[in-house]
Amino acid sequence: MSADMGTIAQLLDATLDPSQHKKAESALKLEQVKTQYSIQLLNIVASEALPTKTRLAASLAFKNFIRNNYVDEEGNYKIPSEEVATIKQQLIGLMIACPASIQTQLGESISIIADSDFWERWTTLTRELVDRFSTTDPKVNIGVLEVAHSIFVRWRPLFRTDELYTEINHVISTFGEPFIQLLITADKQIDANAQNKDVLARWLEALSLMMKIFYDLSSHDMPPIFETHLSSLSELLHKYLAYSNPVLDTDDDTEVSVVDTVKADICEVLELYVMKYDDDFAPYTQPFITSAWNLLSSVGLETKYDLIVSKALGFLTAIASTTKHSQVFGNEEVLGQVVEKVILPNVQLRESDIEMFEDEPIEFIRRDLEGSDTDSRRRSATDFLRKLQERFEQLVTGVVGKYINHYLEQGKTDWKAKDTAVYLFISIASKGAVTAAQGVKTVNPLVNVVDFFEQHIAADLTNAAGVEPISKVDAIKYLYTFRSQLSIEQWKVAFTPLIQNLASDNYVVYSYAAIAVERVLFLTADNGKPMFPREDIQPFAKDLLDHLFKLIEKESSAPKLQENEFLMRCVMRILIVIKDGAAPLVERVLKHLILITSIIRQNPSNPRFYYYHFEALGALVRYCAATNPGLFNQQLWEPFHQILVEDVTEFQQYMFQILAQLLEVCPADAVSDNYKAFLAPLLAPALWEVKGNVPACTRLLAAIIPATKAYIVSEKLLEQVLGIFQRLLATKKFQLYAFDVLEAAVKSFEPAVLDPYFGQVLQLIFSKLEGQPPESLKLRFVRFYHLIASKVEAGYGADYVVKHSNQLAPGVFATVYPTFILADTDKLANPVDRKLAVVSLTKTICESQAFGEQFKKGWARTVGLLLGLLVNPPTVTTGVGDEMIAEADVDDIGFGLSYTALNTCRRLARDEYADVTDVTPWVSAYINAANTRHNGAISGFIGERLTPEQQETLRQYLM
Repeated sequence: MSADMGTIAQLLDATLDPSQHKKAESALKLEQVKTQYSIQLLNIVASEALPTKTRLAASLAFKNFIRNNYVDEEGNYKIPSEEVATIKQQLIGLMIACPASIQTQLGESISIIADSDFWERWTTLTRELVDRFSTTDPKVNIGVLEVAHSIFVRWRPLFRTDELYTEINHVISTFGEPFIQLLITADKQIDANAQNKDVLARWLEALSLMMKIFYDLSSHDMPPIFETHLSSLSELLHKYLAYSNPVLDTDDDTEVSVVDTVKADICEVLELYVMKYDDDFAPYTQPFITSAWNLLSSVGLETKYDLIVSKALGFLTAIASTTKHSQVFGNEEVLGQVVEKVILPNVQLRESDIEMFEDEPIEFIRRDLEGSDTDSRRRSATDFLRKLQERFEQLVTGVVGKYINHYLEQGKTDWKAKDTAVYLFISIASKGAVTAAQGVKTVNPLVNVVDFFEQHIAADLTNAAGVEPISKVDAIKYLYTFRSQLSIEQWKVAFTPLIQNLASDNYVVYSYAAIAVERVLFLTADNGKPMFPREDIQPFAKDLLDHLFKLIEKESSAPKLQENEFLMRCVMRILIVIKDGAAPLVERVLKHLILITSIIRQNPSNPRFYYYHFEALGALVRYCAATNPGLFNQQLWEPFHQILVEDVTEFQQYMFQILAQLLEVCPADAVSDNYKAFLAPLLAPALWEVKGNVPACTRLLAAIIPATKAYIVSEKLLEQVLGIFQRLLATKKFQLYAFDVLEAAVKSFEPAVLDPYFGQVLQLIFSKLEGQPPESLKLRFVRFYHLIASKVEAGYGADYVVKHSNQLAPGVFATVYPTFILADTDKLANPVDRKLAVVSLTKTICESQAFGEQFKKGWARTVGLLLGLLVNPPTVTTGVGDEMIAEADVDDIGFGLSYTALNTCRRLARDEYADVTDVTPWVSAYINAANTRHNGAISGFIGERLTPEQQETLRQYLM
């Protein structure tokens, strides 16, 4: 059945109406499965008779459809090949003809298709793009260039491979020459339209995109065609680095002119060429240094110049990092000018910074702290100064030191001057990268960071009154930056005044205090132990947590409440550090976390906040639920159930992980029957269709199977459980998760329950092991085999696998056992898995009828494998879980699409035989007991089947 254009257009309109949105979305999902759905969306986009909002909705729907339904995990098309061909024929022309908002969506769709198809399955793409270059219409060029850039920009971070270089060469061979011609055309058009503001701006916008593509094409090697034209290209770049035209100046202090955008793009290209191609580019470099210097010395402090200033500084930083060019800065007079004219104007606080501090505090913190200010003047000026210091440490420290002293003196009456002094000091005192875990690891030996703190900064940290908020922030940031430079004794003195700043009524001050407290609690001493162990934090914990929750809950609207992830991260860290010390506070902490969940689930808008929020909840469950299961079962049921009912997809994977942890840490009889309600949605396909859910759903299913095993059997749900196993095994990316489900089933059900299905399970696994299976899959199968073979007392054992294997085809087991079990068991790396193998192999040689009677050679080889494992007997350490827990490095991009593990909920390696504490005496005792039980049969096998050396070794276990 074909999709209908009219129906789809009506449904798209309905999705724009909040009252009809959900219903229309569901109806659209039914349309998606019909043939020609994607083509009908493009027809709607192309139809000028329809309202723009409908066409835009169609372009968005098309992009999302392509993202989810174009190819599968293996890169195979999920839609008919004729549909693929039609899309490729129509898309570029349609994009160019559309309004800008629609053009953007279609351009992104082309990039998504190019991700899987370019270049080998879409060899005509670059030719189609260059064929559409226009000598007269900049709008067309902008559309084409945006698509080209979105495809080529992917190369920038990639490592060199033959496939990548083949693709780049293909592009340069088809795109290079027309691109150079378009640069010449744009240059002529810019000159010809010097007074025609709108047309001129469009051509410069196209030139900006060309500069970005210039960078893309050069990101791995300089294209030969650029090398040939390097002299004229340098002239062109220099012309536009120095270009000005009053027609395009902007009146607004915050509106960046297109001319400055082009200059910033050129500076990025120059930085790349100095860093990568200096041998070829060196003859052309000098004029650019002069122009960049003139530019930096002449632009104002308005925020509209921030981008061009930071990029020009980036170029000069590259110059300073080369031996050949850096000498231009290598004397005291020049460095004095650099500091005076370039560094100081760009590190001093501007009015706009103070306005941001007061009016957009969270944005101020992010820019200042996280490097989201990579294009800020302060950050770029600091990078330049540090690069100069790497080259001329003594000279720079001396020159900047004079300015620091000057501003410290002024700072006695002017807090802004002191801010400059502190900023300059931090810049020259820090060496190397600032690490997330420990701050600055290496400092400039010519300065003393602790003395500077005590003399100039400590008072700002400790004084309750008369200190400007920004000075407080500087003091906290100083501690935060140099946190690993302070000794434990020094920290014990600084920690209390640091905590006291959480009580500030200034948003930035208390947020910075939370940031610093959290990082200090994460800090470890040289011996790997926490700088502040739980007994040091326990006395503060209640007041700290109460105060942090008060700050978070000051706001009642969902977006505002979750705005400040730094406060929630501090809550998380305190709960991780105090572990089960949170038990006396558990009711009040749980109440706060549930309240926050119920507010933010209405509108999840800050992925970092809710990630830390669920890590905090995970820590509480991990350390406190076992001793208070009733409270957690009762309190978490309603909010978790609502997340499922309301389909809050952003929270589901976190909820599943926490619920799995709860099921694992609580005694089986303490788990509420309510949680059976999660089985139905968990066994339905919908949740598993969101890729980010799969690991979390698997984790929950593996935890819920043993907790609800009687219910699964009585309600005949086992087939659905095994259907999930089959679904996971069918997808390469999720194959290993399939074994989590399978192992949970084997540990939960009697053999008689699994009997009807076990042959088919083996058949599915064996088919995946044919050919050249990945090593990870082989090892996971080996572990699974040992789990089954070790569970003799439960009615499984090696003979269970032999029986079901040979029912598939006679002799299958005799092929599988040496190929995988004997060949790969020794590759198991985890001590828990090696111990499981020892138990399994011991029980096989003692209990298996098949090995005792049929597989005599296999019996001997099994003994050989067992003896090999016992040379270094696996030791499983107990007390796992007392280690430091590091949270994931959270990136907002991809949330909901990809899986984010909660570290507080991560599954510990499962020791199936925790009662076997020392494997060697256990093996000895087991073999001896079995030998007696079987009337000396094992001794007989030893004499008949083993070499004298093996007999001697094994007898050591029979003493």
